[in-house]
Amino acid sequence: MAHIPLPEVDRAEVTILVDNYSDILLPDTETVKRMRVAPPAAPMAEHGLGYLVTVYAGQAKHTLVMDAGISGTCIMHNTALMAASLAVQFGVVRHKIEDLESIVLSHGHFDHFAGLPQFLKQAKKTVPLVVHPDAFVERRIKMGPELYVPMPALKQEVLTAAGAVIDKRSDPSTLAGGYVLVTGTVERVTDFETGSPGLEAKRNGQWAPDSFIDDQAIAFNVKDKGLVLLGGCSHAGIINTVKHAAKVSGVERIHAVLGGFHLSGPSEGAIESTVQAMKAVAPAVIAPMHCTGWKAINRFATEMPSQFVLNTVGTTYLF
Repeated sequence: MAHIPLPEVDRAEVTILVDNYSDILLPDTETVKRMRVAPPAAPMAEHGLGYLVTVYAGQAKHTLVMDAGISGTCIMHNTALMAASLAVQFGVVRHKIEDLESIVLSHGHFDHFAGLPQFLKQAKKTVPLVVHPDAFVERRIKMGPELYVPMPALKQEVLTAAGAVIDKRSDPSTLAGGYVLVTGTVERVTDFETGSPGLEAKRNGQWAPDSFIDDQAIAFNVKDKGLVLLGGCSHAGIINTVKHAAKVSGVERIHAVLGGFHLSGPSEGAIESTVQAMKAVAPAVIAPMHCTGWKAINRFATEMPSQFVLNTVGTTYLF
């Protein structure tokens, strides 16, 4: 496995543009800023995930997006609403979508890629899109003993027509001037993160349980704090993903873990093992989102109360 040294950034901003949950009443903290806008405006939620990320190092600044949810409506609504939020108006949150340099897709599921065509068209410029080659495979979900429903497939021609410059990568690599790690295929090392039941993929003409070779995350290294990891659905396992990013980057200290952990529904059996393993990782911030599920989110809140953040769409994390 390649070792990719990850230089430190002085600071970073991460705004959640798409997530399942909205709550306009939650308070701010020094490092967690909720999107506050004048009524009746409010951020929009949907089943999906999308991040706006900016890293700052010296005079350098780099902005990217990872994932775009299902509809395109949600990410565009929340992106447009950012300028009206109090945190932006008072200069606490400074990054903006107009500075977008590149996009990363975490994996080939519709709740992460289906919003991309509308988002790309709105950008009105060509944008590099880093995507794992395996994200384009045909997929289906088991809805009953003999009932399989096809899942929307990622289409390269649709993305290209919308303005994406496709950049296929499977190995670990970097973006944003070398400051942001793209994990590539995540190494599986735990014995309890065994995949997502009921999800299948077609490879070499045969349907089989989806191994999610394309599942990946991004990470950056904050000065004096350590690694901040942003996952998609973490079908490879969030603990596997954290360990993989630490191994590739050589940064053992984990400051924050954000993202979907895919512990809902058929995957609930892995909740306790994942929570205990995360406690051993001991990040200063843990923000489970999207497909983590209500039961798992509550377990993280109970077991890691001082580190836990209840994420809401529109929230900005200041690192």
